Amino acid sequence: MEVITIESLIRSAQRGNSSDFLTLFQQHEEAIYRTAFVYLRNQDDALDVVQETAYRSFKSISTLKEPKYFKTWLIKIAISCSIDLLRKRQKVIKITDEYKNIRLKQDDVDIPLALSLKELIETLDADEKSVIILRFYHDLTLKEIKDVLEIPLGSAKTILYRALKKLRNELFEEDVYER
Repeated sequence: MEVITIESLIRSAQRGNSSDFLTLFQQHEEAIYRTAFVYLRNQDDALDVVQETAYRSFKSISTLKEPKYFKTWLIKIAISCSIDLLRKRQKVIKITDEYKNIRLKQDDVDIPLALSLKELIETLDADEKSVIILRFYHDLTLKEIKDVLEIPLGSAKTILYRALKKLRNELFEEDVYER
């Protein structure tokens, strides 16, 4: 029985085998959905991005030079699709002062941490959000983030540290207000 490697599936998909492409894409579909959802905060829009990512990636899989970066390449396409959808629908979410000042009552303390983290991530700029998502949701290295976002390594580091500082400050502000 022949062992099928991811690299051989990618090479086959690059030659036009849609079945092998589908096998590969399905392995990363959930990560693509999560990435899109963090950007769009809407299930239907995130599903649209998954579909658009599948289309764009199938159409351009022949341009993938390094099979080991397949997931990174897909995530980059998903981010691009998410940003395109935000621009198209002009649904940039801005946190107004009205919402920033809403604080949880003591009874609401058991809200899941993930929800709080998503809200915190929403306070970041688009570039900061991208770096945080790639670093902590997809566990990419700074070098991989640099490649995905096509920015210098120094910029990736600066954006990451700036975003982390903003998140720390936001958490600190929340703690001060709740006491």
